[in-house]
Amino acid sequence: MNNRVREAFANGKAFIPFITCGDPSLDVTKELIRAMEGAGADVIELGIPFSDPTAEGPVIQEANIRALSNGITTDDIFAMVEEVRKDTTVPLVFMTYANVVYSYGIERFMKRSKEVGMDGLILPDVPFEEKEEFAVVAKENDIAFISLIAPTSKDRIRMIAKEADGFVYCVSSLGVTGTRDQITTDVASMVELVKKEQDIPCAIGFGISTPQQAKAMADCSDGAIVGSAIVKICAKYGNECVPYVAAFVKEMKDSICA
Repeated sequence: MNNRVREAFANGKAFIPFITCGDPSLDVTKELIRAMEGAGADVIELGIPFSDPTAEGPVIQEANIRALSNGITTDDIFAMVEEVRKDTTVPLVFMTYANVVYSYGIERFMKRSKEVGMDGLILPDVPFEEKEEFAVVAKENDIAFISLIAPTSKDRIRMIAKEADGFVYCVSSLGVTGTRDQITTDVASMVELVKKEQDIPCAIGFGISTPQQAKAMADCSDGAIVGSAIVKICAKYGNECVPYVAAFVKEMKDSICA
């Protein structure tokens, strides 16, 4: 059983940044992983680019397009992780779509993930009722298959929580990923329902872009996940983005621990 993801929450509130592999390049992705670990990231989500990322807003969709236009393949990403794992220990979680795993081969994907040192997998387009073919093989390879719950999950939250692994990804807002001016969902109630079923960490994502939002979300959960705000920095600064992303991650981590 992979406990490294869960253990990332053991020392207080966790900050979880997301980046798209290969945006702006895989060499920069390696630098970003190392820099974000150094800046205090507790878990890092790595997006495997896909041509039709249905859960993503324009910012991450454009990052997917940039990465794919660089000719990035899943095998390239595995090789990149294998290299970066020589000098990093931060838990790493892939976030991608079912079709990416299907086309690679589910067993082959999970086996390779374990070989290169990945810790978890998030597939936002796989509903709870259809997760079995992925989750079983993930478990066999010690990869945490991380479940998502949304404000619309309601009665299903407890059912999902009961079988959750690693941590529960609580979606703060309806719609796709992207920064939002304010988050009005009663995420605290979602977290409470999860905890009634299983003592498992809950981290909140979608829409968080400022230190104030990150702190508010972490205060009612076990951590905050930020993607679009970081991907925007990568888009703005390109190959020079690493120090800017590291500074942002440090600011967010400091804010949730304040």
